[in-house]
Amino acid sequence: MLLLALDTATPAVTVALHDGSRVLAESRQVDARRHGELLLPAVDRVLAEAGLKLDAVSDIVVGVGPGPYTGLRVGLVTAATFGAALDVPVHGLCSLDGIAHAAGLDEPFIVATDARRKEVYWARYAPAPGDRPEAGRSHRPIRLGEPAVDRPADIADQVAGVPAVGAGALLYDTVFTGVRREGPEHQSAGALAALAADMLAAGEEFLPALPLYLRRPDAQVPANYKVVTPK
Repeated sequence: MLLLALDTATPAVTVALHDGSRVLAESRQVDARRHGELLLPAVDRVLAEAGLKLDAVSDIVVGVGPGPYTGLRVGLVTAATFGAALDVPVHGLCSLDGIAHAAGLDEPFIVATDARRKEVYWARYAPAPGDRPEAGRSHRPIRLGEPAVDRPADIADQVAGVPAVGAGALLYDTVFTGVRREGPEHQSAGALAALAADMLAAGEEFLPALPLYLRRPDAQVPANYKVVTPK
């Protein structure tokens, strides 16, 4: 097994290779405006670091969001292209789940990322039944319900005092008063790949590799726009 994981749902452009047991190489660059420029060089970089070629990849793992429209589609289109070119499966995962996997918390908590427009993408998580923070054991938090997008003030009574990680929680720390500043801020493709490796080993199902936007894109067709066709 050789998983190529990538995610562009947050400002982090992140790529990793995972052999089913460990992360072989990982790259992460935080730049919310250059996803398209940074992603393919990052893929080349992790392959070179691992001493492998792209045709050795057996599975593609991609974060499907939620995330802003422009950045998110860069990762999804790239994953779909690699999957088609290599004739390998493309597995979708909620990007918040990857951040939750990296958090390593053994209590109920929240992941919140910056959704812009003074909103956050967020979801609740709980430790898996019987899970314990044992050394070397994979930590598999369970998402409680579907991700949402909200203004922080509108969910203040739901999140106040609850342990929280992610850039959204850090940005609105007067609302997410239980924010763990030492926790992950952005996505890690290494954590996303580790989660996918666990799921593949357990025979679990993935999400389709389709974007999870939660709201309409910023670009809209003007209300009075007229289509002109040649006669």
